[in-house]
Amino acid sequence: MKLETLKYGFDLTGMPLDPLANYWPSTVATSLAQQDWALTEVRSRLDLEAWQAFTDDLPRDPYVNRRWKRMSWLALDELGDVKEMGPCPMAQGGAFNDAESMADRLRYYDPLTPDFLARPDVKAFVRAWARLWNLGANEPILMQITGVRGEALVDPLQGQGIHADGSKALSILVLKRDNVSGADNHLYADKAGTRPLADAILAPGDILHLRDDRLYHSVDSIAQQDPAVPFERFIIIINSRFVDDFQNRILRRHFPDAVLNETR
Repeated sequence: MKLETLKYGFDLTGMPLDPLANYWPSTVATSLAQQDWALTEVRSRLDLEAWQAFTDDLPRDPYVNRRWKRMSWLALDELGDVKEMGPCPMAQGGAFNDAESMADRLRYYDPLTPDFLARPDVKAFVRAWARLWNLGANEPILMQITGVRGEALVDPLQGQGIHADGSKALSILVLKRDNVSGADNHLYADKAGTRPLADAILAPGDILHLRDDRLYHSVDSIAQQDPAVPFERFIIIINSRFVDDFQNRILRRHFPDAVLNETR
């Protein structure tokens, strides 16, 4: 076989058969199976500095003060390639988001830019993420770039507190953390926060995976380390298989052929 491939000027025998096979450490799947969450890094898999540049032109969130955001609905096609599904609002029912400015509302945001979505490392990340969660073709994936910047004290959750996002698969990737004090992440077994599970401070390039239908999470308020310099904290949130009936109804309306995690 090696001699056959060398006839064409390249040797395929040393190449991995599956380029996504080693994207995540084996401990990630093990941790998700045993404790419903896992913490790892992706800075070794992508150009983090290039991704950070896409936070510079984020539009202001029209629903939440002092936040910036873009989001797109993605899916894998039948060949396993990443595709954009088109526009659809974000919808979180009050059972999953009890913040007055966001609960039980349709929220419309500008999409992720074509330059960002065309990046090979973005496509590889989405494919590897979908593989981690065993997603099939045409299952909607919500990918957001969102964050806060400014001065004084800011609640990045804008009143959500300890919460779940309303999906089975959820990951949080920190892109930027500049001049930030606080923003510690916390995981809980209950919404009241009486059964804490883990605490972590995510650095840029760290990613937290969690089974959002089994756990609750929160993040502390943000303040400036240096009061003379504004802070910035931006993250990517990517999730799928929604257990929020409100979001599923809106997805079905916009994507009639999508494969949804129907709860009824």
